[in-house]
Amino acid sequence: MSIEPRLPPPQFAARLRRALGGRAGWGGFALQILFVAALVWISYEIVANARTNLESQRITSGFGFLNNTAGFDVSQNLIPYSGSDTYTRVFFVGLINTLVVAIIGIFFATVIGFMVALGRLSPNWLLSRISGGYVELIRNLPLLFQMLFWYLAVLAALPNPRQSISLFGSFFLSNRGFVIPKPIANPGLEPFALAILVAIVASLLLRRYARRALFENGRLVTIWPYVVGLLIGLPLVTSLVFGAPVTFEIPELKGFNFSGGSRLIPEFVALTLALSTYTAAFIAEIVRAGIQSVHKGQMEAGASLGLQRGSTLRLIVVPQAMRVILPPLTNQYLNLTKNSSLAVAIGYPDLFSVFAGTTLSQTGQAIEIIAITMGFYLTISLATSAIMSFYGWRIGRSLGA
Repeated sequence: MSIEPRLPPPQFAARLRRALGGRAGWGGFALQILFVAALVWISYEIVANARTNLESQRITSGFGFLNNTAGFDVSQNLIPYSGSDTYTRVFFVGLINTLVVAIIGIFFATVIGFMVALGRLSPNWLLSRISGGYVELIRNLPLLFQMLFWYLAVLAALPNPRQSISLFGSFFLSNRGFVIPKPIANPGLEPFALAILVAIVASLLLRRYARRALFENGRLVTIWPYVVGLLIGLPLVTSLVFGAPVTFEIPELKGFNFSGGSRLIPEFVALTLALSTYTAAFIAEIVRAGIQSVHKGQMEAGASLGLQRGSTLRLIVVPQAMRVILPPLTNQYLNLTKNSSLAVAIGYPDLFSVFAGTTLSQTGQAIEIIAITMGFYLTISLATSAIMSFYGWRIGRSLGA
């Protein structure tokens, strides 16, 4: 009786793959076909069931309702709108309101988050404890509760317009909102805007030159006087030559409310404050973790070059930490945008409120309206992710990653 010699593990594995390769490959292909067939069948059943339910309830399908007259007003519209406009116009009004809240909220949340993170890392004991208390308090309270707090406990408790809080006789804060002067464009606006654009581009070029001089030659170039001169002096010169770019319409109290000016409704103020402060607590922890992920030797290297703590963080530590900060920071931006749909609780006319709320209740076109709303929320999220991914690629490229 002959005994076949035992094969080494690599050769045994290769022979086993050759023996089972054909059957395993066809088996995997068959499973994929069955999976696709199951998905097609489930999709068909969903569509057929929805169509049957719509027919039984005599609800018409399609997007023709978008051309019908809406017949209701919206408390905040940044584009011309009246109740005689169509549901398509309502959709764009709600979409713009959502984008405005998201952009402003992201800006303030980022600024507050970075400031709180630097405060937590500060050697000042009191500042560090205050920043830590802010994070622990804000992030452990529900966002909806914070919205209601700002709206009902803070803004609703303000005095009425006749006893409003006046700032410089032009800004008025009351329970009707924040009334500010309304800018009116003049012929000198275009040269003024062009001057600002040129000043910003020149300032960025100066910043790039200063960074290159620092990293290549170790020479610290002070550029802030030139930047301030460009950002202030150049627009000022154009204003003197072409006239004032804008004039302001000052609000006046007439009767029980203000006339003229622009008004930020309380719902907008409460929503922006809640989203900004809530998201900032999470951003602060993300930034703090990212900065601490950079080796402490980088701070010591900056100090050895004679840089102050703030300059070392801004020029050396934070750019390296951004590679760690960006992925979770992007998630917080997406969460802020999606959390803005909670505005329906305080009556802010965002996309979800006026389109997936009022429009849906009037038309009954649930499938079409929900699909459109979901599609645009998805589009906003994908656009935000793409912008942050591009920024991360630029950072990785500049750091040689």
